[in-house]
Amino acid sequence: MMIAILLRERHLRFVAEVEARQRMSELAHLNRRATVGEMSASLAHELNQPLAAIMINAESAQQILRNPAPDLGEIEDILAHIRRDDQRAAEIISRLRAFLKRDPTVRHELDLNAMVGEVFRFLSVQALTHDVELVTEPSPADIRVKGDKVQLQQAILNLAMNGIDAVAHLPNKRRRVVGRTGLAEGNLALVSVADAGDGILAERVTEIFKPFFTTKAQGMGIGLSIAHTIVEAHGGRIWAENAPSGGAVFHVALPLAAP
Repeated sequence: MMIAILLRERHLRFVAEVEARQRMSELAHLNRRATVGEMSASLAHELNQPLAAIMINAESAQQILRNPAPDLGEIEDILAHIRRDDQRAAEIISRLRAFLKRDPTVRHELDLNAMVGEVFRFLSVQALTHDVELVTEPSPADIRVKGDKVQLQQAILNLAMNGIDAVAHLPNKRRRVVGRTGLAEGNLALVSVADAGDGILAERVTEIFKPFFTTKAQGMGIGLSIAHTIVEAHGGRIWAENAPSGGAVFHVALPLAAP
């Protein structure tokens, strides 16, 4: 009888864990959609640039072809530019589709330096819109972690977006967000996202990761909470502190992938 009860409790715990992971995945997906909605103007601007360039080059090619003796070399150059801009537009769309993709959780060995770099490149136009400088300082070491790439990128993106929001209203010299990677004691990989904003009030340092806690008028209060859930689901730890020089620093520690 006792064995049956223990087996049932084990089964119920397993079911609860699966449901919790599914809910986290659904909430993270909604967060990604909300993030893209917020970035829609920036993405439209980024996509409009190569499309406008294609139009201009196509019109230029038409003008050249109207000449009795068109310069085929110039036409070839224009076609190369059109192809380059087409590839650029395709990359923007591909990046967006990958970000919105809702696949089952799959954990692979990941290059942490490359992953942080991809997130900051994805946010580059959003940062430019707010006149914020995004900087990455990757570790010289090859740092590998094991996890779900989309989820971990979502966590880092939420921290970077939080940093952009923290400095967007400040003077130009303080509009800077830095993403760093490194190694920490205990066989851990470390990601730090630092801003030069106003910092975090001492009484809120432990509250900022709670669901629906926000200091923004239009904020949903789920970005940092989702980052916290994702990091903990990967066996890691996330925390925030005020930098001695001013601003806030968010740290993510993750277990290194087994060699």
